[in-house]
Amino acid sequence: MIDLPWGYLMARLAFGGDYNPEQWPESVWHEDVRLMREAGVTTVSVGIFSWALLEPAPGTYDFGWLDRIVDLLHENGIRVDLGTPTVAPPKWFYDKNPDALPVTEDGTRLAFGSRGAICHSNQAYRDAATRITEQLARRYGKHPAVVMWHVHNEYGVPVSACYCENCAAHFRRWLAATYGTVEHVNHAWGTAFWGQRYGSFEEIDPPRLTPTVGNPAQKLDHRRFADATMRENFVRERDVLHRLAPGIPVTTNFMTALSQCDSVDYWAWGREVDIVTNDHYLITDGRRTHVNLAMAADLTRSVAGGDPWLLLEHSTSGVNWQARNPAKAPGQMARNSLGHVARGSEGAMFFQWRQSRRGAEKFHSSMLPHAGTDSRVWREVCELGASIGELADIEGTRTVADVAVLWDWQSWWAQSLEWRPSEDHDARERADTYYEALYDRHLTVDFAHPEADLSAYPMVVVPALYLATEAAALNLREYVENGGTLVVSYFSGIVDEHDAVHEGPYPGAFRDVLGLTVEEFSPLLAGETVRLSGPDGAELTGDVWTEFVVPRGAETVWTYADGLAAGRPAVTRHRFGAGTAWYVSTRLPAAALDVVLGAAGDDAGVEARPEVPRDVEVVTRAGASGTYVFAINHTGDDVKVPAHGTELLTGERVSGQVGVPGGAVRVVRLDVAP
Repeated sequence: MIDLPWGYLMARLAFGGDYNPEQWPESVWHEDVRLMREAGVTTVSVGIFSWALLEPAPGTYDFGWLDRIVDLLHENGIRVDLGTPTVAPPKWFYDKNPDALPVTEDGTRLAFGSRGAICHSNQAYRDAATRITEQLARRYGKHPAVVMWHVHNEYGVPVSACYCENCAAHFRRWLAATYGTVEHVNHAWGTAFWGQRYGSFEEIDPPRLTPTVGNPAQKLDHRRFADATMRENFVRERDVLHRLAPGIPVTTNFMTALSQCDSVDYWAWGREVDIVTNDHYLITDGRRTHVNLAMAADLTRSVAGGDPWLLLEHSTSGVNWQARNPAKAPGQMARNSLGHVARGSEGAMFFQWRQSRRGAEKFHSSMLPHAGTDSRVWREVCELGASIGELADIEGTRTVADVAVLWDWQSWWAQSLEWRPSEDHDARERADTYYEALYDRHLTVDFAHPEADLSAYPMVVVPALYLATEAAALNLREYVENGGTLVVSYFSGIVDEHDAVHEGPYPGAFRDVLGLTVEEFSPLLAGETVRLSGPDGAELTGDVWTEFVVPRGAETVWTYADGLAAGRPAVTRHRFGAGTAWYVSTRLPAAALDVVLGAAGDDAGVEARPEVPRDVEVVTRAGASGTYVFAINHTGDDVKVPAHGTELLTGERVSGQVGVPGGAVRVVRLDVAP
């Protein structure tokens, strides 16, 4: 992997977006570049969907237009994130290789005419992708404009898994490499159930459509296989670029938000890219979109191991692919962009530079909208470019976190399979809600893999970890024994990596550290709720889930007041070694979780910030150049936030408190203590 300072990549924090000059006459390009300079653009992504233009026929290449635009950008001081266009093979390729189109679980072969229609096991696709990547690397690997390679686009969206015969053969090879013998597969998958035993690898197919629910362990392994196969193709292109264009970092744009992609294990992918980059779009489902944004940014930073990362795509205003696509409010673009920067991004880039007149995304907002430069969006883009320029000193600093939340994509995959105790229990919902409760306590979150080192965090929250390996169980046990505070939600620690229930009572992997067992799950019917009674007669209300909890050393803090579990523990606390483990056995909303997290925070010495109003973010970045406090006001009211130093966007001195107008952002470089 390449280890380069961000100063190599960007003259300052990145600002720009996807640029698709091939959609426009060349006469427009000079206007584009002039306006980019006016807006403060430093970097653009080019060539992501251009394979059909670059290779109009097999082995025939046309780089003339790309040469001219890369040169033009360089002449104007704009750096290039150059794409390998392997997300969109040309029509001629599919005509020659129809089996490169993916097949769905029910046997339907998808057609050409969209994007991402790829069977990642197809050798013809792999070879063609390698050839076009080699051509690009040889031609542009030494061009001074090219500062980063952008492989493919948004792996896992819209297609991750394929069920064709090529994939079946590849799946068998993957199983043989993973398990060694077919008997090991039979054991891991529990094929004695329903008589599914296999006599050889050749008998195994992908988990195609079956009369009723299929083997869950087989489905889980197939998701792992599909993810690993996409990653193989990324690594193949990355290694070509490293070999032919050494010294230029290679990335691919992630979609870490749990609201956007569920088919990629980003912990594994984060280890393969030179720089983590991410795309994020607001999901307008009525929830507080800025909380989802903060969560995605924290998750992306965590996938990067705390290192610099880059927001490679988001929108200036409305998107076009949801049922309803509202415009962003005045100032929201800046709040969104600087929210990502506060949480570790080294800039803010968009999809896209100039709004398309044709194609599926012509109503997707852009930096230069159909309305042109006499528009609110353009004026806000220029203002944001100036603001990003004022923040150059934060380059290389790191976001400071208060607590950790455990998340595992493979556990999410396993929990999402069929025939679980309640379809209303959703791992993403629990992660969202616990994060929201921490956000409202003004705590900055690092996400961590369940087997990661947790020693730096005074409190660790586990919102949904259905699948827990023995290594994860030992990790959490040692964390609490050594003085950590752990908060675990229900239906966690239930199965191992093969979706087999841990031997003994629930929650198998976490029984000891939690000091309890669960005799039985008792999910609630739709619309049912349950009351909890707690200290000093306080009450909380849960829904979706209850359990018959039996303390085995844990103390009861909250009790079920009604329902089948009435009189039994609902929330428990267990002193274990030098630390404490809390267990929450029902689904509580964020406001109720605040009570539990407050009590656990007292154990951990983690304090909320009641002096900061709700929906005002206060996030710190720190490093060699100083300590910087970002205050982002998502409310309509003017607020004050404690700080002492220099506000970077206005140049004003701050003594004690910085005023943040409604809908605005302030960034204060703190004075160094004498």
